[in-house]
Amino acid sequence: MLRRLFPTDYIDSVFDLDIKDLKEKKIKGLIFDIDNTLAPFDIEYPNKKLINFFKKLKEEGFKICLMSNNTEERVIKFNEKLKVYTIHKAAKPRRRSFKKAMQLMNTNKDSTVIIGDQIFTDVWGGNRVGIMTILVVPISERDEWITKIKRGLEKIIINIYLATRKVER
Repeated sequence: MLRRLFPTDYIDSVFDLDIKDLKEKKIKGLIFDIDNTLAPFDIEYPNKKLINFFKKLKEEGFKICLMSNNTEERVIKFNEKLKVYTIHKAAKPRRRSFKKAMQLMNTNKDSTVIIGDQIFTDVWGGNRVGIMTILVVPISERDEWITKIKRGLEKIIINIYLATRKVER
């Protein structure tokens, strides 16, 4: 039951993505959450390091879609310099937006990954649609109030996930 909430992988930051491994797994489409995955929720624009990272990902042949439960204004503003596909008010963990992202990128469940900081939206949603899921440590401890409520439960699930991973190795 809990396994539905476990990510495929767990990393410290999007900058720790193993591009070579993703390519070996035939991943072509990257869905990124924005808030506390790519930037703190109260930062309007991506920094230079992130802009360069996205440029490198595109040069490596990846298609990218930003998918956020946040507003259209937030997503469009954040995407101004990244220039990738976007989905706002995604209603994650519902499947609809994940399927839309794959359609935009012309990928399928075997060639797509979601990278995000929340178990109950990003990981659970990705697992529901059958794509690879990568959980990242949140960039900031600052969260919107609704997210703060979920973080305690997420910590418990992450600890169980990490313990299970150690046993399986």
